[in-house]
Order: sequence, then structure tokens, then C-alpha cells
Amino acid sequence: MEQRTLGTTGRRVSVVGLGTWQIGGDWGPMEESEAFAVLDAAAEAGITFFDTADVYGDGRSEQLIGRWRAAHPEWEGTVATKMIRRAPEPSLLHATEENFRAWTDRSRRNLGVETLDLVQLHCPTDDVFTADAVYSALDTLVAEGAIAAYGVSVETCEQALWAMDRPGVASVQIILNAFRQKPLERVLPAAQAAGVGIIARVPLASGLLSGRYTEETVFSPDDHRSFNRHGEAFDVGETFSGVDYTTGVQAAREFSALAAEHGLEPAAAAIAWVAQQPGVSSVIPGARNADQVRSNAAAGKVAELPASFVDSVRELYTRRVKAQVHHRW
Repeated sequence: MEQRTLGTTGRRVSVVGLGTWQIGGDWGPMEESEAFAVLDAAAEAGITFFDTADVYGDGRSEQLIGRWRAAHPEWEGTVATKMIRRAPEPSLLHATEENFRAWTDRSRRNLGVETLDLVQLHCPTDDVFTADAVYSALDTLVAEGAIAAYGVSVETCEQALWAMDRPGVASVQIILNAFRQKPLERVLPAAQAAGVGIIARVPLASGLLSGRYTEETVFSPDDHRSFNRHGEAFDVGETFSGVDYTTGVQAAREFSALAAEHGLEPAAAAIAWVAQQPGVSSVIPGARNADQVRSNAAAGKVAELPASFVDSVRELYTRRVKAQVHHRW
């Protein structure tokens, strides 16, 4: 597995990482044994980057990773977590040093570490990104050794650009996939210029780009793909990348056909498309089982995608998806 430097952290991380939202919840139930099997498969596939958050299963994802890591001291990877979503709202009112300290202390206990590898502000409101006091508080936690580095997870390209103006920001996590291409315009070039790492999330558009879903697919009630289709629980852009489900399924069908023309499975093609964008440090697809982990990891070894495929993906986005999402995030 190719290893890339994650921004100014100096850490080397696998080009395909593992998102662990599924382990915590909001994707349907997952037994502990299934979660550990996913983590085992990731390590065996050469994945050295796990991404979690303190609100995934109210800390369950962090706790399971912490227990797994304690049982596998030979794994020398990086675990990134996130904070601020435990507040009543992720706004400047709650973005205080006191809260940051409490949340990071909780994550340190959950993960069983003295120092967190990377802490990201978890999609806060705009006012958080522009407040000097926020970055001062984060710098204090770095100086005290509670966290080794910090970054941000954003909803919009504008938020990413604001964050990258701050010298202490090591990484930006942003939605990037064949159905969300706006970050290619300004965010990725700015990250390269600033030496900031890019962590690309939702690379499969909540599974749409795997090509496995039809208009008749039913998701469990506790799956965000059921309960957040219109942004009822959090930003709708996190669910199917903000594309309405019917349009997404139809566009994904076309994407699958394009991938097949080049001898690729749709999920592998989708992840490789993201991983091969200049400036991307790691892509973090989630997985519900070991087979999915292995399949996702293999996408990191896909040869350079032909220009004809890349051009076709751009045309598909422009024709079917862009009008729904490009102006929003």
C-alpha cells in the first residue's frame, strides 16, 4: 500500500485508509466481532490510517479502536478523531478551551492513549473557522501534549480555505468523490501550496458509487441513508453527497458502465479516482465487513486511470449531478 505524508503532521499514512463511522453506528447495527474483523482486515491490507469521531456511537467507535489497538501493538498506524459535535450545536459558543480539553480527554480515555495523533474540528459552523481563540486553544493542547496535531473536517470548500490560512492546521477532511467535484477547483490546489493534508471522505457517495443499489433498495431505519435524506439529522451533503437518491442511482448506473469499460469494479474505480487526485493524502471509505475492506484497499493499487475515463467522469458529473450540489458546498 502506498504511503503518503499527511500534511504537516509528518506522519506517513496509507493512500486508502478506513473510515469507522460504521463501527460506531448510523449505518445499522454492527457486532463487536464484526468491527474487530474489519480492523483486522484493514491492518492486513496495509492500511495505516483510521478515522473516527467522538460521536460515532457516542464513543463506541473510539473505544473499539482503542481495544483493538491495545491488542495489536505491532500496528504502527495513525488514528484521527474529531470533536465539537458533542455540543448542543457545533458553534463558536461551544468552541472553548474548556470544552476542547474535556472532549480530548474523553477521546484519550476511549482510545487508550496519552496523546491523540490527530484531532479534527468536526464540521463546525462558519464562525468557528474564523476565530483566533479557537486556534489558540488547539495550539495550547498541542503544547501540553494532549494532541500531536490538529485539523478540520468541513462541509464547504469555503470553510476549507479559511482553515488553510491558519499555520497550525495540518489537515483538511472534505467530501470528494465523482459526485462532489467542487474541491478540485480551489481546495486541492490550495492544500498543495500550503502543505496541508487532504483526507477525502465519502468517496463512494454513501455507497451509491459501488453500483449495488437500485431505486427499490431499502435501508434500515437506523441507517442515515434512511433518516437523513433531506438533512433531518445533520447536513444532507453527508448522505449520498447531497444528490437525491433517484438521480444518484441513475448516475451511479452510468458510472458503473464507465468503470466496466475499463475493466474495473465500480467501487474500485470510484476510490481510485479520488486517490489519484493531486493533493489527496488518504481516502477513507468505510466498510461493514472484511471483504469490503480488502476490496477498498485494493483500489489503492489501481494503475493510473485513463484520461478517457477521467474525462467521462467529469462529463457525467456535469450532466447529471452538478446542478444539485456544486453551488451548495
